[in-house]
Amino acid sequence: MVQASDVTDLLLPLSPRPTPPDGIAISAAAEACGLSVDALRYYEKQGLLLAATGRDSRSRRRYTSSDLVWISGLVMLRETGMPIARMRDMAEFYRTPGTELERLRLLAEHRDQVVVEQRRIAAHLSAIEAKIASYERALRRAH
Repeated sequence: MVQASDVTDLLLPLSPRPTPPDGIAISAAAEACGLSVDALRYYEKQGLLLAATGRDSRSRRRYTSSDLVWISGLVMLRETGMPIARMRDMAEFYRTPGTELERLRLLAEHRDQVVVEQRRIAAHLSAIEAKIASYERALRRAH
């Protein structure tokens, strides 16, 4: 079983907001992590969360600070292009003790893919900047 304190070793782009002891509603959790409610439900259905989401007496989902930390990490991975299936692998590795090597390999592979994508985007940006400069020169000559 994953302990709340174990989640904090993830590389995160942001620190989630503190939550009350009974957690926060799905809408607040989604907003805090930059997701839609539907996306957060989808992540849950896809098995990306570390444990079953807590529920209140009316059976409504409640998310803790630890949940927000993990979900924020998922958002980071997704926004950098990691497929849902690989995110599911990461969640499964994280739930399983002794899988640090697998986690390292998965993240290193993802990092390499992100670097390739950054280079591709940088080349496109250079082309866009060159085109802008070309139009600026043409407009200066026309006036």
